[in-house]
Parts: sequence; structure tokens; C-alpha cells
Amino acid sequence: MDVIKTLAAMRSARIRLKEPVGLVPTMGFLHDGHLSLVRRARAENASVVVSVFVNPTQFGPSEDLARYPRDLPRDLALLSGEETDIVFVPDAAELYPTGFATWVAVEKITERLEGSARPGHFRGVATVCTKLFNIVRPTHAYFGQKDAQQALVISRLAADLNMGIKIITLPTVRAPDGLALSSRNAYLSTEERQAATILCRALHLAEEKWRTGEFRAATLRRKMVDLIKTEPLARIDYISIADSKTLAELDIVGAPALVSLAVYIGKTRLIDNIILV
Repeated sequence: MDVIKTLAAMRSARIRLKEPVGLVPTMGFLHDGHLSLVRRARAENASVVVSVFVNPTQFGPSEDLARYPRDLPRDLALLSGEETDIVFVPDAAELYPTGFATWVAVEKITERLEGSARPGHFRGVATVCTKLFNIVRPTHAYFGQKDAQQALVISRLAADLNMGIKIITLPTVRAPDGLALSSRNAYLSTEERQAATILCRALHLAEEKWRTGEFRAATLRRKMVDLIKTEPLARIDYISIADSKTLAELDIVGAPALVSLAVYIGKTRLIDNIILV
């Protein structure tokens, strides 16, 4: 496994990689959700590249860039056990040198949900993914369903700009109690970690009510709100029941529909979702 830090070295190494090439973009502090993407990439490609880069341009001024969890030695140890060919670990100056002034913006689907709650977030995501795609030139790129809107944005980006990359979205990996794996779970205290299961419980409640004949989105949202309010440590940012492709909010819920939410547990903001099919 080669650990590469510069664009020049990455481009040189890319020439030697066997095709097809799978790319797994990450911000590090890896967990089993990330590793599931790496394993799928390994199964489907002759070469696997994993990027580890905490992208500053997708964080807002008051967000957690400075304290976002990082542990590169641990990440490298995990990736060495997954037959990773290259780990690309650039620093911010490498990807955003002095004078950088070009941005990529995906419209419409970025105006809702995380895009509304975190202005500028998806401009940063789309820009860094475009740069990584141009540098690594993968055949396939792998993302997790936990960040459902991000996966839609990157799929739209790759299609609209004719990148010729297949974007693959894999199911959310969960802890035994249902909590979606996330690097930000590291922020949670023991009490908050237990409280955080309210997110998946609310999603499962909506799914249960929908499957038993409740198709009114307003009613499903209300039931989710009522459940989340029973958890004193939880504070709702948003709850959405939307078309799974356009993210337009629904009045009557058919299939497929994306049920998603952002909830603060203490000071930690967590997101999760399910697709009703």
C-alpha cells in the first residue's frame, strides 16, 4: 500500500495502476461504513484508491472543521488490511493553492435539506470531488447512503459533466442498536450515544406507519416529531419526506421516497435516512 501526499506523485502512480480503478473518497477517521465501500471497490476493480482529506470548503464558519476527528495512523492500519493500493492524503494547500478561484455548483437538489441547513456545503463537496475525480481518474467511485443527498449530488455532477465515472451508492452501515455509523459519533458521551438511537427509531416508525397504510406525509412527520421529543437530549433541525430523486417534499408518500432527518444530540448534529420502497 502506497501513501501519497502530492498531486504530482498521485498522477505518476495513477499511470501504473491496473484498470478498472475504484475510488473511495473519505474524510478519514474510518469506521466499518467506510470499509464496506473499500471492500466493494476491491471486489469490483483491479486497483483501489482511498482518499483521506478533511475538506475545509464544505464546512461553514461555525462548524466543526478544527475539531473534526482525525487519526491517520489508525486509518492507514485499517486500510492496509483491506488490500488498498493507494491512500491519497493531500493537505489543504495541495488541493487549494494560493489563488484558487474555481468552484463547482450543482443546482436544484442542493437547495434543500443539508444544502439549506448548511449554505455552501455542497459547493465544497462538488468542488473537491471534481478535483479528486480529475486527479485519480477512477472508473467507479463509492459513496454511502447515510449521506443520501451527497450521493445524489455527486451522481448528478458526474452525469452532467460527462465524467464517465460510475457512481455507486451502498447501504448505510449501522451499529447493532441501529445507529448509523458516522465519524461524528465520536463526539457523543455515553448518555448521548444511547440517546442518538432516537434517529433510527423515528425513521423506523415512519416506515412502519407507511407500510400499514399511512401515506400522508404531514402525519408521518408529526409522529416522528412526537417520538423525537420524548428524548430530552434531542433537538430537531429538520425532518423531510421527499421524492428520492428530486428531493421535492411530498404530500402523499408513494415509493420510492426518502425519509431523512437532522437532529442535534447535545451539541452534535447527526443525520440519517431511509428509502421507502
